[in-house]
Formats: sequence, C-alpha cells, structure tokens
Amino acid sequence: MSLLDIRVPAVLLRIDRNPFHHGTLGAVRSLGRAGVEVHVVADSAGSPVRSSRFVCQMHPPPAPGASPAEIAVALRRVAARIARPAVLIAMDDASAVAVGRLREELAPSYLLPQQPRALAERVADKAELAAVCASADIPHPQTLVPDSAAQAASAAWHLGLPVVAKWSRPWLLPTGTGLRSTVVVHSGQEARELYLRAEEAGSRLLLQAFLPCGPDRDWFFHGYADRAGTVRAGGPGRKQRAWPRGAGLTAVGRWTPNPQVRALAERLTAELGYRGIFDLDFRRCGTTGHYHLLDFNPRPGAQFRLFTDSAGLDVVRALHLDLTHRPLPEGTPRPGRSFVVENYAPLTALRPTLHGRELAWHAPDDPGPGRAMWGLWGLHVLRKVRGRLGGSPAPARPTEVRVVRQAGASTRNEPAEPAGPAKSTELSDDEKASSC
Repeated sequence: MSLLDIRVPAVLLRIDRNPFHHGTLGAVRSLGRAGVEVHVVADSAGSPVRSSRFVCQMHPPPAPGASPAEIAVALRRVAARIARPAVLIAMDDASAVAVGRLREELAPSYLLPQQPRALAERVADKAELAAVCASADIPHPQTLVPDSAAQAASAAWHLGLPVVAKWSRPWLLPTGTGLRSTVVVHSGQEARELYLRAEEAGSRLLLQAFLPCGPDRDWFFHGYADRAGTVRAGGPGRKQRAWPRGAGLTAVGRWTPNPQVRALAERLTAELGYRGIFDLDFRRCGTTGHYHLLDFNPRPGAQFRLFTDSAGLDVVRALHLDLTHRPLPEGTPRPGRSFVVENYAPLTALRPTLHGRELAWHAPDDPGPGRAMWGLWGLHVLRKVRGRLGGSPAPARPTEVRVVRQAGASTRNEPAEPAGPAKSTELSDDEKASSC
C-alpha cells in the first residue's frame, strides 16, 4: 500500500525548453513508482522523459516567454482534463516564478505550499539574492550591480579579475542570442560589452567576486520546508564532478554530511518563511572556509533523487505527502549514496560503488528513457558541433563603482582568495550553473 494518496495526481510544469532535464524524469519516476498519476506539462519533442512508463500524459507547455495569464490558461486546460485537484510541481525557475504569482488563481485546481506570493521570484533573482543573504547574514560573494557600461568595466577591476557575470533573471534570456546565464569574464571590456546587452537579456547584469573551484568546495543542499517551516527530506551533498568542469551542473554528486551547510539552509529558509521544495548551491572559500551561497532555486534540483532515504522519501514525495495532509515517514539518511548523470560521466556510471547509486536515465524498472537518451543525445551533440563549426554569434554592440548589494564576505571582512588561472566558462541553456 502506497504511503502517498494516489487519488491525488501530480502535474509537473517545465517551461524551459531543455529536453535533457533529468530532474523531470526523476520526479516522474518518484511519484509514478508510488502509484501517483503523473502528468507532465513540458516540451516532449526529443525528450527521453516521454518514454517513461510512469508518465500518464504529456501536455503541451506554454510558449517560451509566455505571460502569467498565458501560463494560467495552459494550466487550467490541464486541470480541466484531470477533473480533480492535483499537486503542482514547478521544475524550473520560470515555472516556479509563474506559479508563485498565480497561486491564488490556481488554488482551486492545484495544491500548492502556502508562502508569500513574490518569495520564489525574490530568491531566484540573482541580484535580489545578494540582498537576501546580507539581511540574513549568510555568506555570499561580493556582488556589484552596475548602472552603466563604464561602471561595469570599473566594477570588474574593483572586484579583481576574473569575475563572474550573471543575468539577474536568467529565465528571461531569449534563445538564439548567444547570451548565457553565467559567464566568467577576464577584462573590463568584456564586462562593458555584456552590460550593453542588458535590454536584450531582459534583466540586470551583476558582477560577483570569483571564488575558485577546487576539491571539496562545491556543495548543494536539497530540502522541503513543510507547512510548519520544518526542513524535511533532502540533505547536503558534495559535487564531485561538474559539466562544464568547475561551473556547471552536477554530473556526479555524493550525499555527504555537512552540519555547516545544513545549518545555513535551515536558518535561511526559516528567516524567509519559505515553504516548499528548494535547492541551494554553495561554494566554500579556500581562504576562510566559509560556505558562500551562490544560488537559491525555488524548486527541485535536477539531482534531488540523490537524497532518497531508507523509507524512500525524497523532496518530491515529501511535498505530495504534506500537501495531502499525510504523515511523512521517518527514514534514516543514506550518506555515501551517489548520483550520476550518464551522458556527462559515462565512465563513472560503469564503476562499482559501495554505498548505493542512482543513475539519472537508466533504471531497471523503467528502461525506455535510458535507451532513448543515447540516441537523442548523439543527435544533440552533433547539432552542437555543427553549430560551432558554422560560426559564433555576432559580437556585442560596442568611474566610480557603486556597491548596490553586498553580503557575506565583505560584512565579515574576509580576505580575497587568490583567483589563479581560470578559463572562460560559458554555460548553455542545458548546462546552467544555477540549477543543477
């Protein structure tokens, strides 16, 4: 007998056109294995997710750049087909922000956590997150938000090159422009040119002090804040391998106890009054040892299945149980467990492990997505190679630094960590450093 209320279906919403988002498949399998009817509102073209036997139905997603009203129309259409209340789970930042804005309108048809209307949007905004960390005394890389191209160049020099450039609302980036959510820049001129594309990007450019990567420096925390605000399920994990290297999604992760990371996560969510699933990314400063919060994702992280305890509880199941007023089982953590994304770390996926492992795509009880992934991935890589050989996007159109928001390092008078040599890192829409 399932612990979950299988009378209540689940609807997974993903607006971002990423066919290889393995977190969506993880949520499909987690709920489907428990007997829950799972509907997916996402682009299914070229996606291995559609091959899962646990998908009840795929539904067309809102168009890229859809307004909240258009997203509401799409979700009401799905609700009419299901004809009973369902648990709604946003699987990307654009969806989480939209659902946060539409909570009252969607409430009759969908079960959602109770939290302030704009909170998901606030924490997902990279510039706002710096202010959030400052008010909560959470370490965060020094962050400058320039008001002009000249200030952008000056800020880059002020922070100490190289610096990390981010668009504050990466979910607004248009496709086909060559713009990336995160890039490491090595000159003031690069920062200036990026600033000149702010209108095209749809949000503000921010510059952050660069914290070099290194062994045991990249950490994440996944959790579910229940109706009382208690963090349930999930846990701290260490990113052992990333794609692209040093700045991208988690290709190999391990469940690793870390009281400091857990304490930061619980303190931050408590101070914000956050409710629901969250995924936090941290980088440890090699000089001070402090863990700096880099991203707050108000939805499941792609590797959330890493944190499946002895009772089978993960953050997605915790959400469904809590919103249907069912008790959450008291399982025990499984430290040492690993999660591997096979298309980014194929050799690691083949090696034996002692503490248990979950693969992103392959599963004995659901073989379809694993088989489909390799064929679709080959075509994806071929298109990427052809695109790069065909030429790069056109170049961008061609003082005093004002600290707009600053937290963590500066308030604690931390010394700057030597940057050392670094390669320019650009992340594609499928490889965003913030989500995975």
